[in-house]
Amino acid sequence: MSRKALFANLGKPADDQGTPVESPAEKAVPSGVEAPVPRPRIRPILGSPELLKGQAAAPVGALGQSLSEFKAKSDHAAAIEQRLAEGQVVVELEPAVVEPSFISDRMATTREAHSKLVEAIKVHGQQVPILVRPHPSAHGRYQVAYGHRRLRAAAELGRTVRAVVKALTDEELVVAQGQENNERQDLSFIEKSHFARRLEERGFRRDTIMSALSVYKSDLSNMLSVVVKIPEDVIEAIGPAPAIGRRGWIDLAELLSEAEKLEAVRATISAAEFSASDSDQRFRRIYGLIKPRAERTRFENWTTAEGAKFAKIVQNSEKVSVTINRQLVPGFSEFLLERIQALYEEFESRR
Repeated sequence: MSRKALFANLGKPADDQGTPVESPAEKAVPSGVEAPVPRPRIRPILGSPELLKGQAAAPVGALGQSLSEFKAKSDHAAAIEQRLAEGQVVVELEPAVVEPSFISDRMATTREAHSKLVEAIKVHGQQVPILVRPHPSAHGRYQVAYGHRRLRAAAELGRTVRAVVKALTDEELVVAQGQENNERQDLSFIEKSHFARRLEERGFRRDTIMSALSVYKSDLSNMLSVVVKIPEDVIEAIGPAPAIGRRGWIDLAELLSEAEKLEAVRATISAAEFSASDSDQRFRRIYGLIKPRAERTRFENWTTAEGAKFAKIVQNSEKVSVTINRQLVPGFSEFLLERIQALYEEFESRR
């Protein structure tokens, strides 16, 4: 085949041996009439525009490219496209074309924790790719399912972010988002509760939310109860409080049911020094502020003339208990019991 004939057929489909075949449209063109030039097929390779090269008009430097090489490249592109659709390929994306999930699963992280992540990626590279989907409404852009902090770190370092691109529905995205964090045990109780509430407000069913958070129905009910009873501004002021579990937040929610306690809490979180503490300390400060004070118990001893302790009295606002040492003062307990009724009657008469 001549070189001219070879490149005249570059835009045509080929059989398994690489031999150009006529398209149905070409077969229908009468003899002597010039056939229309077919438009090159553009594959939507996610994040790999370099794989599109060679599908349009051949550049001068590619005059020696054979038809078999062209077909091999086309097949390679098709294979990558298929693997991308299955979520098996890691690609490099510019952070500028990647947007956050439509529902946040995290509260603000500390500057120290973020700095450590940035430094780790700077030194060792991004070891774990993020998961994204093609943006549902913006062509050429992507949306994060999980990996928001890694995306932010890559952007700060001026690097591309390693990502797996996978077609996901809204439900599949939030389930992947929640389960990935649960597997790493990275979300605190209040962050999970906050995430659950946002999903419910978005109209997701309870079974979808339970799958995303890997929790039972009763657990989800507790989570939603907490974020309903504790105002949003209080939760945001305290933060994720990673060391505080379910019991602590449920107790705080119950304590905040009293209006005067909520006023005291809001006065505290508005103070400038409040945010200087870490999140766990902020929780404990609020909890200590409104927790009922444990009543002090008073202890007293009765002694004999010689100074021996024959009775111990323990009292608080609810009760008084008297313990008598019968061996030290034999018969005194019986003497006291015989006269208690008479003492009570005397007390009533004086009232």
